[in-house]
Amino acid sequence: MFLGLRTVIYPVPDLAAARAWFSELLGAAPYFDEPFYVGWDVAGYELALVPAGGTATGPVTYWGVPDADVALARLLAAGASPREGVREVGGGIRVATVVEPAGSVLGVIENPHFTLPAPTDAPPGPGR
Repeated sequence: MFLGLRTVIYPVPDLAAARAWFSELLGAAPYFDEPFYVGWDVAGYELALVPAGGTATGPVTYWGVPDADVALARLLAAGASPREGVREVGGGIRVATVVEPAGSVLGVIENPHFTLPAPTDAPPGPGR
């Protein structure tokens, strides 16, 4: 069902401060910068910030899926609880979230624009 990791979204109480911090950390400005979402392409994967009053739920990781409706139905049938149904977030990209049985938020993303980054010549090692 899962195609691989695609996106991690961090809720932040101060979007401007978080944007500045991540821009400095990553050495680049975000490619998408709006009051509701700030995103960077990090080696082909999305690191994003969204404004939120607190960070109690922590970041949400989105797993790539070929069909968000099918994935959501399968997750619910497997015992997950609904959190946010399938919705389009722009450009044909569709997301949904559930709470898996242990209590963590799990996201799925159907993104017709995603392509895997080209392999590098880096030697094998941690994180590769």
